[in-house]
Amino acid sequence: MNRIPLRKRLLVRLLFASVLIAVCSVAATAWLAVATTTRALREEQGQALADDMDILAELSGYAAGHPDWTGVRATVRALSAKTGRRIALTTADRTPLADSAAEGASLPPRAAATIDPLRTDTYTERGAQLSGLDPRVVGPYRLTEAERTELDSLARARQKCLARDGYELTVVRTPSGRPVLTEDDGTLGSEYLGDCADGRLGTPAPSEEKALAELQERARGCLVRAGLEAHPRLFSTVDVTGSGKLVPQIASKLTLAAAGTPQRAAVACIEDARRAQLDPYVAPVAELFLGGGDSGAAPRWNMSPANKAKVAGTAGVVLALTVAVSAVVATRLVRPLRALTEAAQQPPDRHVRVPVTTRDETGILAEAFNDLAERRERLETQRKALVSDVAHELRSPLTNIRGWLEVTRDGLVEPDPALLGALHEEALVLQRVIDDLRDLAAADAGTLRLHREPVPADDLLAQVAAAHRVAADTAGVALRTRTDGTPWLDADPLRLRQALGNLVTNAVRHTPPGGTVTLGARSDGAEVVLTVADTGTGIAAEDLPHVFDRFWRAEKSRSRRTGGSGLGLPIVRQLTAAHGGTAEAASTPGTGSVFTLRLPAAAAPAED
Repeated sequence: MNRIPLRKRLLVRLLFASVLIAVCSVAATAWLAVATTTRALREEQGQALADDMDILAELSGYAAGHPDWTGVRATVRALSAKTGRRIALTTADRTPLADSAAEGASLPPRAAATIDPLRTDTYTERGAQLSGLDPRVVGPYRLTEAERTELDSLARARQKCLARDGYELTVVRTPSGRPVLTEDDGTLGSEYLGDCADGRLGTPAPSEEKALAELQERARGCLVRAGLEAHPRLFSTVDVTGSGKLVPQIASKLTLAAAGTPQRAAVACIEDARRAQLDPYVAPVAELFLGGGDSGAAPRWNMSPANKAKVAGTAGVVLALTVAVSAVVATRLVRPLRALTEAAQQPPDRHVRVPVTTRDETGILAEAFNDLAERRERLETQRKALVSDVAHELRSPLTNIRGWLEVTRDGLVEPDPALLGALHEEALVLQRVIDDLRDLAAADAGTLRLHREPVPADDLLAQVAAAHRVAADTAGVALRTRTDGTPWLDADPLRLRQALGNLVTNAVRHTPPGGTVTLGARSDGAEVVLTVADTGTGIAAEDLPHVFDRFWRAEKSRSRRTGGSGLGLPIVRQLTAAHGGTAEAASTPGTGSVFTLRLPAAAAPAED
């Protein structure tokens, strides 16, 4: 552990990661809270601003239709109840006119707006304050009921006429009662009227004629002073297309020869005269106070020192809890890892195990480590036993050969054919052990070479039976073959005969006279199953798992000559595995044993 730098230790990294996550979480939460609050304030301020503009437009409309503010209190209270704002109206010198608050309440420091429908238009565009006359200021231009009925009839006639030309128009009534024709996306210019412009709809009604005459008389003096001569009939038509507004502007045919500045002067004279004409019909200029003052200020979210302290304290508590929990969790995580490290650093011959205290990833790792240590201990035991067994296997024939050679050299025994035959038998035993060890070493190293070719299972069994027929007859054992169908194998026939030969040799050796050894083959899906069954003594249940271990014998008293080298069955398993198959054993003591080889099947070769 001392060799691991502090910054690379799991505990430090876990604590650092936890602190970083906590800091990011606190920062993200704070940012989200600020952003959400600011957005909510902006939305609330936007709604408040829209309410303020609606209040201004409503009160401007009241001023446009009433000569004074006498009855405005009811309107102010209704607007206050609807919007939840305080609404106060005063004169220019702050003399109260109407207030939704209790009597005696102080006014906000500044007025939100000035209500003057003669100079500010809050009707044409919702939410905006345009410079100019509010269209709702009608005064003497208001039409009588009879005039409205007549103009409505003319408007409908013109609507039908324009419909025949492909113009779908709508009749809209202006505050004065005059109908105008408009399109859905705007108004229809007079240049599009064509044959439908009969001149009747644009002719001033008697009420309008009277008001226009008064307007011309009021403007005449200003026009003369500006050096402009006014036509005897200055206003001969009114605008019936709306000129882009819902309320028509009064059109004029100024017969003024001059242009530029004189023209603008004439328009100014007419506008001043119209304001003077409408002034008696409009409430006086008033100041509008809303809420706590200027509602147009941008919303800001300022955190008080107390709130800052709360946020800092909460963040500190979160960080402390995070560090504490992370330390506890990290310690629990690191403890089994340290135990694993200490166990792994012990000498190999001790095969140390570690306690498994959890069922999480570290517990699984500890179990895997213990399994590895157990397998290593078992392999070490097997390695020692293998060395001992190999030495014993080689020592016996070598000792016999050496002893007979020594007594022959000393002249104590004549080298007759019987002696030479015995020495040759010992050499064969030695050669068999060496060959078996070589095959196992090649299989373990993965260098065992196979020469695969299509092999019919029935021919393979027949060859093995023929090779061991003499030995079986000598032992009084019947050797039979049984094949279901014609299964084919893609295998090395020499190696398979070797594996089956080892099984037949063991079966004949452990089957008493009069018994039977049967070689079988059948197909099982994508596999070919080869079996060697005997009616011998069988294998005990506790010995069955060890039959494929090297140098293992069920009967320890058997000699190497009568009981084999102990490598036959391990070679069978290795050769089967090299072909991609498996080897299994089943036995019932006193009845016999069945050894099964499962090998990949192959398709029968096509006939020529």
